Amino acid sequence: MIGYGVAALAAAAGSLAGYQSMAPTGQWYGRTFTGLQSGTKELALTYDDGPNERDTPRLLEVLAKHGVTATFFMIGRYVRLRPDLAREVARAGHAIGNHTYSHPPLTFETQPQIRAQLEECEKVLAEAIGDHAKIFRPPFGARRPAVLRIVREMGLEPVMWNVTGYDWNASSVEAIETKVYRRIRGGNVVLLHDGGHLGMGADRSKTVEATNRLIGRYKGEGYRFVSIPEMMGGEADNRRA
Repeated sequence: MIGYGVAALAAAAGSLAGYQSMAPTGQWYGRTFTGLQSGTKELALTYDDGPNERDTPRLLEVLAKHGVTATFFMIGRYVRLRPDLAREVARAGHAIGNHTYSHPPLTFETQPQIRAQLEECEKVLAEAIGDHAKIFRPPFGARRPAVLRIVREMGLEPVMWNVTGYDWNASSVEAIETKVYRRIRGGNVVLLHDGGHLGMGADRSKTVEATNRLIGRYKGEGYRFVSIPEMMGGEADNRRA
């Protein structure tokens, strides 16, 4: 019976460890930025897996219409394909961060592979847009201690999220909105997507329209939309207060 108990505890610990390696707000394996304290009247919209020739330009139009600044975590190989889109995002005043070169789950990569993924993405971003935000988001949210150590050795800050619209497989615009509405408490980092990691040209039209509706709703409630670097600056201000 003792053996069964030990095995059960080991299985439970393994399951929890696996969950923490993917959980957006989990901090077991190292500190990551997931937003500000609840109640803060700031929201950060973040978009992964671009740039995407299909919907990134349309998303930029929506953000410009509302005068909102967002954050884009870009895949290096897409930036290499369409550096003009990355430059368009940068010219619009949005923050751009590293989302690896080819979007692998880093928990299964060796340390040299992890570093190569980050370095190649940094190189491509520098070639396309020059200076950019020193922030990083792991594909699928997957990380382990070695990932976060390498990220920080490269001078990057790891950024996760605490609200997601599950827009990569949403059935409708309303489904995305509902997922976000249920979690917003203020000070949130919202995960959305302007592209898809499987290939250029993913249909993110639902995300574009959901963004339009979300901004209208939360601006009407007195919220201010900020980039991740702006929000992280706010976190530092809160610590000093």
